[in-house]
Amino acid sequence: MEWVPFWPRNAATAATPVDTLFIAELAISAVIILMVFAMIVGFGVRYRAGSDASRSNLVRKSWRFEIAWTVATFLVFLGLFIYGANLYVWLYGTPPGDLEIYVVGKQWMWKMQHPGGQREIDTLHVPVGKTVRLVLASQDVIHSFFVPAFRVKRDVVPGTYETAWFTPTKIGEFRLECAEFCGTQHAHMLGSIVVMAPADYARWLADQGAEPSLAQQGEALFRSYGCSGCHGANSTVHAPPLDGLYGRIVHLQDGEAVTADEQYIRDCILQGAARIVPAGYPPIMPAFAGQIGEDDLMKLIAYIRSLGRERHAP
Repeated sequence: MEWVPFWPRNAATAATPVDTLFIAELAISAVIILMVFAMIVGFGVRYRAGSDASRSNLVRKSWRFEIAWTVATFLVFLGLFIYGANLYVWLYGTPPGDLEIYVVGKQWMWKMQHPGGQREIDTLHVPVGKTVRLVLASQDVIHSFFVPAFRVKRDVVPGTYETAWFTPTKIGEFRLECAEFCGTQHAHMLGSIVVMAPADYARWLADQGAEPSLAQQGEALFRSYGCSGCHGANSTVHAPPLDGLYGRIVHLQDGEAVTADEQYIRDCILQGAARIVPAGYPPIMPAFAGQIGEDDLMKLIAYIRSLGRERHAP
């Protein structure tokens, strides 16, 4: 029989501050509840029927206790709010990772792709002490990538990209699950995160065999879909250059300025000129919606990200 642990597993940098906030909220709520119930019981006993407690001066009022109680609880919960807001910004402000993994959720599995081309299903190997950045997409319905021991949970919505990150602090195997009901086999959409020593992780990568990197696979797709015909170096078509595109501010014809992140590149590929046209370029980009799957999209994005970092005007 497996016992429920008294204290949840803590295996990532985000776990301790999340636990601190949660425990502080529980403790303060418990103190307030105990005080309220203590007063209820105390007054109930003191002024019970037949007691000799004085019931005179019932209309006398004093605001000192009410003001002190209100101000004290307000300041305590304001402090928790500030701490929680800072924690939220920290958790959702995905930093640059030492390792970037592309994850696709589909009924009912998690598919992982490493930068070197290594692929996994329902298992993700990562090195301890390194910040892992996840780019998450869904192939069908809403899923939720949840690693309880890391306190990482991110909903994955079809048609969009989500990013998440974690820095594991302990070596071991940790449960991965989908925390959003996604169909009849939802309960079986389970996996694991295997945290390894850096040397062991390097050996594991080498043992997977030599495969084209994710960017190399994306380059092959870039040519097979005909993208190089317009965006290639020798193209005569007036199309935006892709070297150094990722992370750059792009000015659109409607006057909007957007950052060229994974979501922007995805929208450009799938929607073409229907919605996103960089300023100074004709709306000739075809839409590839329904023609490219999530796996291939991530490979194309990995290739575009790998192109030169020099900055060009859009």
